[in-house]
Amino acid sequence: MSKIDDLIEEYEFLEADDRYRLLIDLGKQLDVMPDALKTDATLVRGCSASVWVYPTQLDDGRLHFLADSNAAITKGIIALVLETVQDQTTEQIRQTDIAAVLEPFDLKNQLSSNRTQGIPNMIALIQDTASRLDQA
Repeated sequence: MSKIDDLIEEYEFLEADDRYRLLIDLGKQLDVMPDALKTDATLVRGCSASVWVYPTQLDDGRLHFLADSNAAITKGIIALVLETVQDQTTEQIRQTDIAAVLEPFDLKNQLSSNRTQGIPNMIALIQDTASRLDQA
């Protein structure tokens, strides 16, 4: 089982407060994003909290994303999104239906619309980055 599958299984058995704690804990596990990378160019538009995503390409061509937010739960949502594609090839990322992978978390019903409104923009940024690098 992948880590995302483990998370889905764990999430299903948790009460609302514990789900928040799980998301916060996931956010704490993100790689540290240097402040110098938190620029207007890496800012994800449409998020109620500030969210930055910076793609890096590993030597073997896989993508590794650095990301951060100024809100703990939002940071956890970012970690959840990244868990679906982190360290994969551009082709794997382009073929991943990130929203579908995240459906079992039912984030739209579990969290306020303020917290989830930027998710489609984050997914689009990740997919667009993979497509752009694939064509390079």
